[in-house]
Amino acid sequence: MNQPRTPHLETKLPSVGTTIFTVMSALATEKGAVNLGQGFPDFNCDPRLVQAVTDAMTSGLNQYPPMPGVPSLRAAVAAKIEAMYGRKYDPATEITITAGATQAIITAVLAVVRAGDEVIVLDPCYDSYVPNIELAGGTAVRVPLTPGTFRPDFALIAAAINSRTRAIIINSPHNPSGTVWTRADMLQLQDLLAPTDVLLISDEVYEHMVFDGQEHQSAARFPGLAARAFIVSSFGKTYHVTGWKVGYVAAPEPLTTEFRKVHQFNVFTVNTPVQHGLAQYMADPQPHLQLPAFYQRKRDLFREGLKRTKFRVLPSEGTYFQCVDISQVSDLGEADFCKWLTTEIGVAAIPLSAFYESGFDQRVVRFCFAKKDETLNLAIDRLAKL
Repeated sequence: MNQPRTPHLETKLPSVGTTIFTVMSALATEKGAVNLGQGFPDFNCDPRLVQAVTDAMTSGLNQYPPMPGVPSLRAAVAAKIEAMYGRKYDPATEITITAGATQAIITAVLAVVRAGDEVIVLDPCYDSYVPNIELAGGTAVRVPLTPGTFRPDFALIAAAINSRTRAIIINSPHNPSGTVWTRADMLQLQDLLAPTDVLLISDEVYEHMVFDGQEHQSAARFPGLAARAFIVSSFGKTYHVTGWKVGYVAAPEPLTTEFRKVHQFNVFTVNTPVQHGLAQYMADPQPHLQLPAFYQRKRDLFREGLKRTKFRVLPSEGTYFQCVDISQVSDLGEADFCKWLTTEIGVAAIPLSAFYESGFDQRVVRFCFAKKDETLNLAIDRLAKL
């Protein structure tokens, strides 16, 4: 008897395979390495947040919430944005709760990008941006950030804008480099986009991780940007609960209307008790207000330890990532070095080349310092052997 035949399927994402994050985490587990590769904490969140979610569950808040999110959580998000950035968003029509920031970004892209549209992305960039654009039928136009500093090159961005440009995606604080856009950067972007119909998708998931007294320059601070922007953030990043996969999008009502048309058909809505727990927890702003100092201390601990190594430590202005130049440590390329480092030294990192379409290798790798102090100290002790 003939075996049943699986029909041939033409892939919609021919360039997508197993991500470097999956590869390195599996290798770290196999080798018993300290995993500073993937970007999530190895410590627990505030017990009060867990209790708030538990209370919501036990009180019976376990059925579908409204499609755009629990009203009290949308109100809390709007209040936070107004308090921090001075812009008022209507919780009813301009704030949507999402199943994490990654879902928020693809939903924004699907809502506005059509076949033939172009979307500017700034390399190196988070790995979901380009597949999102391709799934929407658009074309990603890659514009490099300045090698070495990872600052935006507005002449290159301006040259990439044309009649087919539907949107630009920016990310500050920036993963993977830790670079933070300045007020001057945002004003220059505002001026550049002002005469166009280009939309902005502003990935601000690390908004509360900005160091050395700087302020996060949210697109919400700038009227000309806010009027055209989907602003994306993440409760998972802010409250150390990445596995809960809850985020939000703030956008003007006409953009939110289109966003919700897609949102209701790709997830419909988001975990009810977690939304209620987050709303209760956000009544106290201290957890997010103290986050810059919390992560700056970890950054400084890690950077001080790296002085014991041959790495050249690059600036880390925000996020929970630290990049280092490996030129004085090894002749290997970034990817091979990360595999060697995991296998032989017992510390996992991520090559920056993984964030570029071309695999551009500038001898830089990324560590995550969102870890317990003992985890960071163990990693430093191992890295000091290099």
